[in-house]
Amino acid sequence: MRAIWSGAISFGLIYIPVKIYDGTRSHRIDFDLLRKSDRCRIRYARVCRETGEEVPNDEIVKGYQYRKGDYVIISSEDFKRASVHKSQTIDLVSFVNAEEVDQKYLEKPYFLEPVKEAAKAYALLREALRKSGKAGIGRYVMRTREHMALIKAEENAIVLNQMRFADELRSSQELAIPQPGTSDINERELEMAIKLIDQLTGKWNPQQYKDTYYEDLRKIIQEKIEGKVPGAPVEPQPIPVGVTDLFSRLSKSLEMAQHRKEAA
Repeated sequence: MRAIWSGAISFGLIYIPVKIYDGTRSHRIDFDLLRKSDRCRIRYARVCRETGEEVPNDEIVKGYQYRKGDYVIISSEDFKRASVHKSQTIDLVSFVNAEEVDQKYLEKPYFLEPVKEAAKAYALLREALRKSGKAGIGRYVMRTREHMALIKAEENAIVLNQMRFADELRSSQELAIPQPGTSDINERELEMAIKLIDQLTGKWNPQQYKDTYYEDLRKIIQEKIEGKVPGAPVEPQPIPVGVTDLFSRLSKSLEMAQHRKEAA
């Protein structure tokens, strides 16, 4: 893996030099854009909107429009000036019980690796987090943006989970959602729904879930490479808009879940 950030965890007066590694991998398949007639590759060009001329990368700068048509240029030095200290450290500002953090705030996991000389300090923080059952809340700057982070001990590593700020989350109050007590739900339907949940409840095993769309698309690509003609796509079934006769549907769902459980 290639490190995407390097700096230090600031923990009281202790500094632990670390590198950040992406904790996820993408299943995205990269496609080139081609001209249909001769398969000539298409490239994107950065052009001036006024003249249509292509602009080389070394002439492109970042500008902030503070008034219509008026810009102030922001250089890489300006980004550094905004907070030199924050761009070099992950500052642990408090500790919380990890289960108190709403999952909506968690955005993306990263692994933290210590430099060789900081192995002992890294292990100390990891074990302190593990034995206390706490997680650290930190702040750091990466790619010209300040982020919050939840820092936990997981197995042998310290994992940094990038977080969203509270004002980045929208409220569900904007949506037309039925409020508790306002829907006409009877006890029999509720009891059946809980039974169905119980029937489908199992131990969490992330290995059993795969990106089937990615696998199917890779299979189609391989077939076309081999000169095979992929089968006709299956037309999706229309989704029923109105849900009626809930009890009957719940009963059938329970039967299907039971059959699947027995077959497994």
